Amino acid sequence: MKKNLIVIAGPTASGKSALSIEVAKALNGQIISGDSIQVYKKLNIGSAKITQEEMEGIKHYCIDELSPEVIYDVTKFQAMAKEALEEIYKSGHTPILCGGTGFYIQALVNDIDFEDTEADNEYRKELEAIAEKEGGEDILYNMLSEVDPESTLSIHKNNVKRVIRALEYYKLTGLKISDHNKVQKEKTSPYNTVFIVLTDDRETLYNRIDKRVDKMVEDGLAKEVKELKDMGLTLENTSMQGIGYKEIYNHLCGEYSLDEAVELIKKDTRHFAKRQITWFKREKDAIWVDRSQFKDSKELTDYVINIIKKELEKNGSES
Repeated sequence: MKKNLIVIAGPTASGKSALSIEVAKALNGQIISGDSIQVYKKLNIGSAKITQEEMEGIKHYCIDELSPEVIYDVTKFQAMAKEALEEIYKSGHTPILCGGTGFYIQALVNDIDFEDTEADNEYRKELEAIAEKEGGEDILYNMLSEVDPESTLSIHKNNVKRVIRALEYYKLTGLKISDHNKVQKEKTSPYNTVFIVLTDDRETLYNRIDKRVDKMVEDGLAKEVKELKDMGLTLENTSMQGIGYKEIYNHLCGEYSLDEAVELIKKDTRHFAKRQITWFKREKDAIWVDRSQFKDSKELTDYVINIIKKELEKNGSES
C-alpha cells in the first residue's frame, strides 16, 4: 500500500508556508522544504526562511541544514528528502512537502532516476569557461537549442548549471535529456500524493512580492549578503545564485545602486513566480486553489484540509 505524501506547492509569496503549518497541525504532519535556498544556514532574509516562531512547533526538514559553501542540487535534495520521509513515516506522522521549486518537487513525488552517467569533467570545464564570458549564457543556451530544443522549454537560460548538465548528458550519451526526463515523469509515483497548488490573483501576488522585497531590505538583506561575501562566497556558489542574493551581491560589487538592485529583485521575482505557475500547470493531478476566492485565511485553510482528507480517504492509503 502506498504511503501518503501531501504536497503544497505554488509561486513565491503565495502563502504556502503558513498554509502548510495549518495543514500539519490538523493532520499530524511534519514538513519537508522543497526550496533550493532555505536549506542553507545564514541565508535567512533573502530566502524568506520560516522562523522558529512561525513553525509553531512543527518539525521541518531541509531547512537551515547546509553550510553556504555546499553545492545543493536536485539530486542532493532528493537524497535528503527521502531520508526525511523515512524519519517522518517511522515517527507516525504525515509528510508535507512544501515549496516552489517545481523540479525538486517532481523529483521526489515521481522518484525520478536522474541520468546516471559519469561526468565529463573536461567538457564541463569547457562549458563553464564559455559561461564566464560576456554573453556566455546565451551561447550555451543556443548550443542546447540546437541539440535539444525541447529542454529549453523547461530550463531557463540563467540556470547555467542545468544547461551545462543537459549539454554534458547529450555529449556523453547522444540522447536528449528532455527525452530522459519525459520517461521519468511518466513513471507512477510510489506515493499516494495529494498535490495542492496555491495561487492568487496576479496583481495581488505581484503586490505581495513587492512588499516582501521591501521588507527584506528593511530587515537587513544588504547586511546579510555582505556578511556572506565577507565569508568568501561569490556568485559561483550555488547558495548565492538565489534571487535577492545575486542582485545585492552585484550591487555590493558596484554594478548598480541599491535602489536599482531592489527593483531588479522585484522584477526577477515576478518573472520567477510566472515561471513557477507555468511549471505547475503541467502537473496533471494538481488541485489548484486560488486564495482570492476565499474571504479569509481560515476559510482557505479549512477548504484545503477538507480536500486533502477526502483525497486520502478516497485512495484509502496509509500515512
